[in-house]
Amino acid sequence: MKHVTQKQTGFTLVEIAIVLVIIGLLIGGVLKGQALIENGTVKSLANEMRSISTMVNGYRDLYRAIPGDDPKADTNQKGAVKSTTNGGNGSIDSGTWVGADAVAATNETTLFWQHVRLAGLASGSAASGTATNAVGGKLGVTSNADRPKTPDGISASYYVCSSAIPGKTARALDIMLDDGVSDKGQFFGALEGTSPVTTTNAANAAEYVDANKYTVCLAQ
Repeated sequence: MKHVTQKQTGFTLVEIAIVLVIIGLLIGGVLKGQALIENGTVKSLANEMRSISTMVNGYRDLYRAIPGDDPKADTNQKGAVKSTTNGGNGSIDSGTWVGADAVAATNETTLFWQHVRLAGLASGSAASGTATNAVGGKLGVTSNADRPKTPDGISASYYVCSSAIPGKTARALDIMLDDGVSDKGQFFGALEGTSPVTTTNAANAAEYVDANKYTVCLAQ
């Protein structure tokens, strides 16, 4: 009788090694892509916050006033609403930093966006008194105490604030713009819904937690 022998085939060690290398490269590529996306988001958020200073200085050069605080905005720009609350005092000191959906004559934080948009210093509709950041949160500016604030008492002419920032991103922003500590320095933050920052109302105030979201502010 003839015996039929079947040749068993399988992966060699070399083939398995090649497959593992390919899988490793794919995983590394995905992780690298995620890191690039995260870095891009951090840079976008930082540039948004820095751009407020450019808008303020540009408006000053054009009209000798601060946007939002301009008491002559209606004559300086066609269609603009002038500030009627402490207009011309050098502060954006009425309204909350997030602004409002509709332009209000008594809300300087809302008028800020109308003024810079009508002046061609920012994109967006002048009918809206709000702005959105790179992660879908709010971007705004204020001289008021409604912002998150640091216990070490940093003072500035105004504060640029940005909300809905994931903890990991907030930490990277703080490192890029300041000292990496959420309750000290020029850049600081608070857990969403816990403003201002104090040693009692912010969990782990000095350290950003990845799972949380923060409102962060930059003193300028």
